[in-house]
Amino acid sequence: MFSSIGFPGLILILIVALVIFGPAKLPEIGKAFGTSLKEFKNATKDIVSDDESSAKK
Repeated sequence: MFSSIGFPGLILILIVALVIFGPAKLPEIGKAFGTSLKEFKNATKDIVSDDESSAKK
């Protein structure tokens, strides 16, 4: 997904986010994004493990 953006594109996105949200909000947004990503990974792991355990029965 991010391979097509490239490093200069990521830098540009970060600069735009800094201008829009300001330096005070960026850590909060990053923390919320990280928490959401962690919950998503846990949920998908649970779904995959449920599918595997039901397939073994």
